[in-house]
Amino acid sequence: MENNVNILKHPLIEHKLAHLRNRESDNKLFRETLKELSYLMVYEITRDLKLKDVRVETPLRPCTCKHISEQVLLVPILRAGLGMVDGILNLIPTAKVGHIGLYRNEETLQPKEYYFKIPPDAQDMRTFLLDPMLATGGSLSYAVKLLKGRGIRNITVVSIIAAPEGLETLQEDHPDIKIYSAMLDEKLNDQGYILPGLGDCGDRIFGTV
Repeated sequence: MENNVNILKHPLIEHKLAHLRNRESDNKLFRETLKELSYLMVYEITRDLKLKDVRVETPLRPCTCKHISEQVLLVPILRAGLGMVDGILNLIPTAKVGHIGLYRNEETLQPKEYYFKIPPDAQDMRTFLLDPMLATGGSLSYAVKLLKGRGIRNITVVSIIAAPEGLETLQEDHPDIKIYSAMLDEKLNDQGYILPGLGDCGDRIFGTV
């Protein structure tokens, strides 16, 4: 695996993934588990955030501590990416949140933008692009292109499950970005779904299946 790709290995992550994959998990359990899993991933995806020194007064004497010096921006890809936002905000409540809405053109099969909203000074922020499923990589690659077009360069893609085909596409299109995923699955099927995967993540979050 390339240096900019990080597949996380942890017993709690494996445990939560079992609930996400289980077809018997209802919408409530699925949403809660996705939130918890995103929370668990924060420790790894933020490992290289920049820090600054601050002076604080303990009950005994002053000391030098550390504060995060970067503004964090979360950008979920609608709609499934929304399921990851709250878990991350629980640990980084000062993060700002943008949104990217994409749909697939039925004739060209290429992603098309229908909504894009980020803070005006986003180019100075550490940006985490959120999409639970890194399948073909087409939508995520297009979303990275949109962010770069607004001057954003410090981009990290965060997914729950990735397919080898999607990782290859994303690395080929954007070799400069970092990619984190909780699990690397086997492959894509003929319909572009990840196997074994967990089905349509958006439908399972919002109960539209």
